[in-house]
Amino acid sequence: MSPNGSDRSSRRPMRRKLPQALAAGLVLATATGCTYKDFPRLGMPSPVTDEAPRILSLWQGSWAAALATGVLVWGLILWACIFHRRSRTKVEVPPQTRYNMPIEALYTVVPIIIVSVLFYFTARDESELLKTSQKPDHIVNVVGYQWSWGFNYIEDVDGDAATPAKLPKELEPIASSKREGIPADAEGVYDTGTPGERTPGNPSPGPTLVLPKGEKVRFILTSRDVIHSFWVLPFLFKQDVIPGQTNVFEVTPNKEGTFRGKCAELCGVDHARMLFNVKVVSPEEYRAHLKDLAQQGQTGFVNAGVPGLGTGNFPGQTGVGGDDESSAHGESHDAESDK
Repeated sequence: MSPNGSDRSSRRPMRRKLPQALAAGLVLATATGCTYKDFPRLGMPSPVTDEAPRILSLWQGSWAAALATGVLVWGLILWACIFHRRSRTKVEVPPQTRYNMPIEALYTVVPIIIVSVLFYFTARDESELLKTSQKPDHIVNVVGYQWSWGFNYIEDVDGDAATPAKLPKELEPIASSKREGIPADAEGVYDTGTPGERTPGNPSPGPTLVLPKGEKVRFILTSRDVIHSFWVLPFLFKQDVIPGQTNVFEVTPNKEGTFRGKCAELCGVDHARMLFNVKVVSPEEYRAHLKDLAQQGQTGFVNAGVPGLGTGNFPGQTGVGGDDESSAHGESHDAESDK
């Protein structure tokens, strides 16, 4: 600091470093793997369902609101730094402002307005995304367990309206309020996975869930042990898979391809291996896939959850699905024991 009390000399190195810091920030912002086509999505994958653009729009709107708020706050900070710096005013201690009601009302009301607007759009879109139709084209029961996934395709595969005669016991853990739309003649087929097992041509290890393009699919999510989260990245949507609670949502895939999926909830030591794939194909290929599973002997369903939870019954009572206790508690997960 100079003898007259000014510390302007100590600021010169900082002024020289400021352009370097700005240049480094510009490089970090521009030298990424995103192309000009990816930038408007702000890090989100390309949507592959009819419902995903609504989520993308909410994401972009939230970023726009955050950027506008940030520009206002940064502008006020820079304005104070430039026009109220000590070297300009020559005032050791500036006048202190206390009990300024307009300012206090401003920084109380404005955040409330911002949060209220964000809440409104979030609640509006969430209500639309969680709506379910009375009769979807297809129903898939997604079963989470440590540490992989089972997929029950609740479909009339054999074309016989007389089978099954009643709801299979493996599906009884599904809450009765979530069974609406399940066809009475759905004997079904299933597929399961083993952690780390790779299939050539798929981007991730684990099982592959096959879906038809252009047809509405309802997902019924159940868990056999702990809380998981079903997340297909380009769906831009994920939902918890909770033991004893049945969650439901619907999507309509509109783009063919194979996409990555994963568990988005820390569920145990092998959580990172709880991966799967989603393959969207034509409706004809989808029906052929169901017949292939049936020919491989994968008819029926895997146990949908912990017997008794969410049904009003409890393990050990008559009529409760799932006699395989080890399967119910996630201790054995090969294809045969999952039956």
